[in-house]
Amino acid sequence: MEFIETTEELEALYGTPVEMSLKKVTDHLTPTYREWIMASRFCVLTTVGPEGTDGSPRGDDGPVVAELDAQTLAMPDWRGNERADSLRNIVRDPRVSLMFMVPGSGNVMRVNGEARLTADDALRARFEKSGKQPRVVIVIRIDEVYPQCARAIVRSRLWSAGDASVGLPTIGEMMKDLTSGAFDGESYDKEWLGRAQSTLW
Repeated sequence: MEFIETTEELEALYGTPVEMSLKKVTDHLTPTYREWIMASRFCVLTTVGPEGTDGSPRGDDGPVVAELDAQTLAMPDWRGNERADSLRNIVRDPRVSLMFMVPGSGNVMRVNGEARLTADDALRARFEKSGKQPRVVIVIRIDEVYPQCARAIVRSRLWSAGDASVGLPTIGEMMKDLTSGAFDGESYDKEWLGRAQSTLW
């Protein structure tokens, strides 16, 4: 198998970008870009670190980010598994990408920029839920923001294919397999929902 090694080889296989695919990119939130991102309760945060890249799903029960100004977004870091892979990466390399999705929409909104972490009391308090605050907030400076067309979601039928998860292995089953049966996957799966509901924030 031969691999493409240069941008020239790559560009020879593709056409010229259509004009609007370049003009749609801005470095700030336009009114319509803002409206779209504020409707999103889910995004994927991608970071870069010395060990490689990391993609982390981020979700909330309202907008997944808050706007601080037209070039700055803030994302609370709610409770997770304590690995803090994305946060470790951001401390060492500020480059981030985000892909915002809205159920039912074929489009996604993409943001590329740089992020920093803060434990600022006032900003953390802005995200308080049920008396709990995030330990840190990710502050993202927008370098590029633009919409992505719907082809990928249309091809995958992401929102219209129904529940495709039936029969897939659970996390408990995966961990049991990974540990050659030593992990109690059945108990993990049985207790997970209650545990998650009590530790969402």
